[in-house]
Amino acid sequence: MGPLRARIAQERARAEAEERARRAAAAQARAAQQEFARAVGPVTPLRAQGTVLLRPEPPAPLALQHQRDEQRVLQEALSDDFDVGSLLDTDETLSFRRPGIAPEVSRRLRQGAWTLQAELDLHGLRTDEARAALGQFLRTALQRGLRCVRIVHGKGLGSPGKSPVLKGRVHSWLVQKNEVLAFVQARADEGGAGALVVLLRAQRQRTRNAAANFG
Repeated sequence: MGPLRARIAQERARAEAEERARRAAAAQARAAQQEFARAVGPVTPLRAQGTVLLRPEPPAPLALQHQRDEQRVLQEALSDDFDVGSLLDTDETLSFRRPGIAPEVSRRLRQGAWTLQAELDLHGLRTDEARAALGQFLRTALQRGLRCVRIVHGKGLGSPGKSPVLKGRVHSWLVQKNEVLAFVQARADEGGAGALVVLLRAQRQRTRNAAANFG
């Protein structure tokens, strides 16, 4: 969770720095305009020859607004009341695979056929924090072209009544994410009942090309 919070802090600091720079540039422009007016002195306006109303150019996008848009996307409407039970495979680990995904995929996930490329640990987070962290983690994983990740939700041993509340929430949230193709309970050496191994949808080729162009 440390790297994720550090990344969020870095993004926030960068946006604040860009906003300060924008304000400083605006102040400098106003000062230059005032200096020009003092240097020119009084002027006589030209007689109006007719007025043409032009559509003003849209303002240049600001990095701060871009960050706000990203934060809005991260806070997606993932329902806590979504009934995931009917979508889970009725096996001992309640695995999930989307329609059209072969049962072989779940079996290979359990066997570790895909290399784990990233991990998110949700221990100690409140429900809202966990939901936001999961959304950002999946978004970043998709942008990086990752296919197989692990989500650690814990076994709920520290929860009231020893009930794994967060485990059920994570199941529900993942099922609602279209980029999630399948998930299974992790193997014992990878977290067992306290973690999931998740297979993500392959990033579209054109998205990769666009990212390469901007890289």
